[in-house]
Amino acid sequence: MSTPPQGQNPFAQGQQPPAAPQGQAPYPPQGGYPQQPGQPGFPTAPYAPVPPQRSRKLSFKAIRIILVIVVALGFGAYKFISGQDDADTAKVGDCMHRGSTNDNNPDLEVVKCTDSKAQFVVLAKISGKYSSVEAESKCTAAAKDFQYSYTQSGDGSDFLLCLKDYKK
Repeated sequence: MSTPPQGQNPFAQGQQPPAAPQGQAPYPPQGGYPQQPGQPGFPTAPYAPVPPQRSRKLSFKAIRIILVIVVALGFGAYKFISGQDDADTAKVGDCMHRGSTNDNNPDLEVVKCTDSKAQFVVLAKISGKYSSVEAESKCTAAAKDFQYSYTQSGDGSDFLLCLKDYKK
């Protein structure tokens, strides 16, 4: 192998390759990629690759959590609204309606006294748990003209209502 003459670069672009020895084909042109703007010697793409975007779909777990929250809020709202007219919210002077003919569970609910369903008026409300005999004596002491007594116990609210017929 011979050394190139000084001052010349045999690998420089733009120069003709040295002539081939006689009887042989000339060397093929050097290169492979056409020269493009950018860093010399490295081809550049017309744009940078775009990273894949994350999907914004809700996962099954997130949907399940949202559903549980909605159901719990709905149930709480139902219990709050349905409990607004129960016997435990009754006050002295409120009118009541009996929703059931069952004496063990009369299903008393508070109604407006102007409502056609109003049947009873509350004369007294006494906190505590009482037997039927005790209820009679407590109502007699609290409201002399009572006609009916209603006791409720359980759910943390034990009380006695002393009622009489509501006259419209």
